[in-house]
Amino acid sequence: MTLESTRIAPGDLASLLGSRLCHDLVSPLGAIGNGVELLEMSPDFPGIASSPEMRLIAEAVSAARGRIQAFRMAFGVAQGDQRVGRAEVQRLLDGVSAQGKLRITLDAEGDFARTEVRMVMLSLMCLESAMPWGGRVLVLRDTPAWRLVAECERSKVDPTLWAWLDRAPGRTLAPSEVHFALLAETAAAEGRRIRHEFDGTGGEIAF
Repeated sequence: MTLESTRIAPGDLASLLGSRLCHDLVSPLGAIGNGVELLEMSPDFPGIASSPEMRLIAEAVSAARGRIQAFRMAFGVAQGDQRVGRAEVQRLLDGVSAQGKLRITLDAEGDFARTEVRMVMLSLMCLESAMPWGGRVLVLRDTPAWRLVAECERSKVDPTLWAWLDRAPGRTLAPSEVHFALLAETAAAEGRRIRHEFDGTGGEIAF
C-alpha cells in the first residue's frame, strides 16, 4: 500500500470525525435515558416520575439525543448510495423542533439519498442561525429539488455569513457557523446549486 492510497481528503476526515464523536456520545446519553426510566418505574421512589427535577432531566436527555442524531446526519459520513426513509427524516426534524424554537413541517414522500438529507439538516441549521427567536419552516421536496421555506416575526441575517453558500466567503466563520461552509461544500460535491434569500420575516433555501 502506498502513502498516496492512504490519504484522506480533509472534508472526508472531518466527516469521519463527526461520525465518531456522535457515535461515542449516543451511548452514554442512551444509558442516562435508561437510568431515568428505571428510576421512574422504581417502587423505591414513589412520585419521582412526576417531579419537576426528573422531568427536567428527562427532557434534557431527550433533547440532547435528538440534537446528536441531527449532528450525526449533518456532520457524519454520507455516501450517495445510502438511503434514508421518510419516517427517519421525520424523527430527525421532530428532534430539532423539540429542543429548539423552530416548528418544522415535512412535505415529502418516499426515501431519499443520505447526502440530500444531510443538506436538508445543514440548511435547517442555516435557517436557525437566521431565526434565533424562532419561526416556522416547511421542508418541501419536489423531485429532484428541495425547498426549505421559513417564516418568522423577525430575523437576524448577516450577508457576509450567507455569502458562504455562494462559495464567496465574506468573513471567517465561528465554530457555531460551520454549517454554512459544510452546506456549500456538500452542494458542490453533489453538483447542486444552492439558491437562497432571506429578509426580515423569512426566506428560503433551495437546492
